[in-house]
Amino acid sequence: MVRVHAYTEAPEALAEYPLVDRAGRRFALSWVSEGVAQLAEVSAGGRRVIADRSEAERLVNLELFAPRSALPEAGDEEFYLADLIGLAVRDEAGKDLGTVAAVHDYGGGTSLEIAPGALLVPFTRAAVPVVNLAGGHVVVVPPAEVQVMP
Repeated sequence: MVRVHAYTEAPEALAEYPLVDRAGRRFALSWVSEGVAQLAEVSAGGRRVIADRSEAERLVNLELFAPRSALPEAGDEEFYLADLIGLAVRDEAGKDLGTVAAVHDYGGGTSLEIAPGALLVPFTRAAVPVVNLAGGHVVVVPPAEVQVMP
């Protein structure tokens, strides 16, 4: 058994997705209780359950990812944060401010990192009133206390 910290709206759905780590190893999980799962490594030979405590200890801090193609479509006014990375950033007048370099969420709210210059703005409707995935851009209105370098 392993403890799983799911950064998703519906953690139970992780059992339905093919999961991979950064090295490309494939895994599957089945929930035992809230936050606890049975993990199995998946290979051409089938599933091998991680049953040994020392093997489970070697997986501490392992990050598992579901392929974007396996996820359901986002609803209206919903976004996968990864889809925001790389979008052009404009101000309300249409002036180019850079691109979304990263999306951060440290528990106090999501923020967008805009490069160049590492400008951080909260990902709120007030600071980011327009997200146009099809058009490839966001409109940012930085809070008054945030200075935008010319």
